Order: sequence, then structure tokens, then C-alpha cells
Amino acid sequence: MEANEQRAIGILTSGGDAPGMNAAIRAVTRAAIFAGFKVFGIMRGYKGLITDEIEEFSTQNVSNIIQRGGTILKTARCKEFQTKEGRQCAYDVLQRHGISALVVIGGDGSLTGARIFANEFQFQIIGLPGTIDNDLYGTDSTIGYDTALNTIMDCVDKIRDTATSHERLFFIEVMGRDAGFLALNGAIASGAEAAIIPEVATQEDQLDELIANGFRKSKNSSIVLVAESPSTGGAMGLAERVKKEYPNYDVRVSILGHLQRGGSPTAYDRILASRMGAAAVDALLDDQRNVMIGIKNDEIVYVPFTKAIKNDKPINRELMSTLRRLSI
Repeated sequence: MEANEQRAIGILTSGGDAPGMNAAIRAVTRAAIFAGFKVFGIMRGYKGLITDEIEEFSTQNVSNIIQRGGTILKTARCKEFQTKEGRQCAYDVLQRHGISALVVIGGDGSLTGARIFANEFQFQIIGLPGTIDNDLYGTDSTIGYDTALNTIMDCVDKIRDTATSHERLFFIEVMGRDAGFLALNGAIASGAEAAIIPEVATQEDQLDELIANGFRKSKNSSIVLVAESPSTGGAMGLAERVKKEYPNYDVRVSILGHLQRGGSPTAYDRILASRMGAAAVDALLDDQRNVMIGIKNDEIVYVPFTKAIKNDKPINRELMSTLRRLSI
């Protein structure tokens, strides 16, 4: 493909928002225009494909957004896109605009939709890993993860002040669904005593070990980070168990929720999103398709959608050992 053919590409963000998505939108837009593409912004994810909420972007459309959280393209869930008829409608809209490739920024659900659509219509799609959960296989970090981790650290620092003042055990629930990256690394960064994550044992095993080994009489407060996954029982479930089985503990719960999604992206996330956005345009120029842009050992890599979505990303067991050793 020649760069001066004025091919048109579309950009959309889908699923949960993540800090750094705007930096990625900016990078894709400007790198694509530099390469000679027309660029179209698609509003509200796959829903905007079906409802034809599409506008051509210039470099000015993405000015002054690198520091902003959320996504200027908005995001939405779209049940229609899960149907063959909905995807056909989306394809027809793309054809009307002359868009021949898409850059999709989102998590595993978004990339799953991209893979299905690309296979059905032989459509060129490049994915960018935009999710605070850091749960996509093939990349060391996802866009938004570092910012969410820093938000968790700030929140836990504040909670520790009151936990210490009142000599309490705090369960702090963080996002992550079936992945414990935020909980584990957040615990290390904030000096928490433990992390309860879905990758390790069962809810009962982790709580029993925590009570038996994790708390010392010399400590007047303790903080435990809990991944929101059903397999951990969540912070509320764990707190109820402690009240029943270990009534001597004064236990409290804090659920950070959507605090973790917001805020201005860190320098790391801005740089990561910028590199990945530019790499997405390189991938289009190389006629790559059905791949996610990843980062491994500080190098850009192409990860097939099937691997990024279907393979489980392993937790670093050495980090778990480090947390245990430092919590005495």
C-alpha cells in the first residue's frame, strides 16, 4: 500500500475507559495524517459504527488532549454489534465512508469484537490494549494500568492514616475482574500487608493464611488489597467472614470503584499510548491485520488477536513472594 493513496482509517474506543486513551487517539490520528491517511473518529465505540456517528479528524481535533483522562470519542456497550445483522450494518457504514481499516482501542471484549468483525468481512483491524486491568496476553503493560496503579497507591496512603489511628483491619477492593495485577502491585506500592487475588488458591485458603501468618501483634493496623473477582469473595464477602470467624478484629471495607478509571494519565501511560498509537499506523502500512500492538521488554510487538484474548496472562509469582517477605 502506498502512503499517498489517501486511504481512510477509523479510530474507536470501546469498553471501559482507561487513562491514556486520548493520548492513543492523538498518536494514531497524527501518525496516520503524517503517513497520508484520512482519519475518521468514530463516536461511542461499535455503537457509533452502526448509528453512523463518524466525523473526519484533523490534527486540530486531537490538540490538547494528551493530558485528559477518559476518551474524547466516548465509549459504549453495544449489543447490536454482537449480532450478524449489527455487524453487517457497521460494515455498510464503513463502506459508505470509504474507511478500509480500523484501529480499535479497548480491552479483551473490544478486541474479541474486532477479531470477529475482521474475520467476517476480511477487514483490516489493529488493536491497542486500553484497559486498566493489564490482563491482555502478549504485552507487559496496557494503556491506563500505570495510572490506575498510582491512583490506588494514593488512595491506600490516605486510608492507612485512618486505619492506623483506629487500629483497624481494612479490606480495600480494587478493579481487575479475573486478574490480580492491580491488587498485587498496588499492595507492594502502598506497603499493604497482603493482596487477595483470583490467580492464587481459593478465597478460604487466602483468608486463612492471611489471618494465621499475615498479621503480627506488633502491628496496630493492617491493609489488605482485594481483587473484585467473584473467586476472591470481594472485600465485602471477606469482611463478613472475618466478623464471623475472627470477631476480635475491627474490620472495615473500602471499595475504590470507578475512582481507578479516572484522572490525568501518568507520563508512562502517555508515552506508552503514544508509542502504541504510532506503531498501529506502522502496522497498517505493513499490511498487518488482526493484531494487537504490545510492548515486551520495551520493544513494540505484534500480538495476534487470538493470543491476546484467549491466553491467560500469568501473574509474577516472585512479586507475591516479595509482598509476603516485606509484610512482616
